[in-house]
Amino acid sequence: MIGSIKGKIILKTEKFLIVETAGVGYKINVSIDVLSKAKKLGDEIPLWIHTHVREDVFDLYGFLDRQELEFFEMLINVSGIGPKGALAILNIATIETLRKAISTDDTAYLTKISGIGRKTAEKIVIELRDKIGEEKSGTSLQEELDTLEALKSLGYSQNEAREALKKVTLDANTNTKIREALKILGGK
Repeated sequence: MIGSIKGKIILKTEKFLIVETAGVGYKINVSIDVLSKAKKLGDEIPLWIHTHVREDVFDLYGFLDRQELEFFEMLINVSGIGPKGALAILNIATIETLRKAISTDDTAYLTKISGIGRKTAEKIVIELRDKIGEEKSGTSLQEELDTLEALKSLGYSQNEAREALKKVTLDANTNTKIREALKILGGK
């Protein structure tokens, strides 16, 4: 199986990249996080790879770091979640936010994801709660969601807001997080 690929981006779409390495172009399904980091054609990008093989499909899924790959692999081990569903889940929120939702049994948050119903959200919580452990951050999930929504209401995309929130002080209150995120977003 393919574990990682480092190569030149030769095609970028809304859902996948084609990365050329050693003269071979690999179609790699990626999250919006990866797409935001893949700035332009010709850039070199290293990706951790999950290879998904079925009788009629050989798909590659690429991630920027091992933590995201491992979380993706935990998600696809939940019955009823396939690779495309797991990628959709990772597109909605950061891994930290998803961990909080799972560790606090917040199935309502998970059902906001397209294709995830109440039963599937409950399965995710039940099957992954013990694997991810308790969340140590003092920030509540609702505060994090409020901060994200505030940035989106100011005209930033969900992806831009998520990227900025990854860089702010974790234990700050919502107002401080918004101010810090705006400074980050304003510096672009």
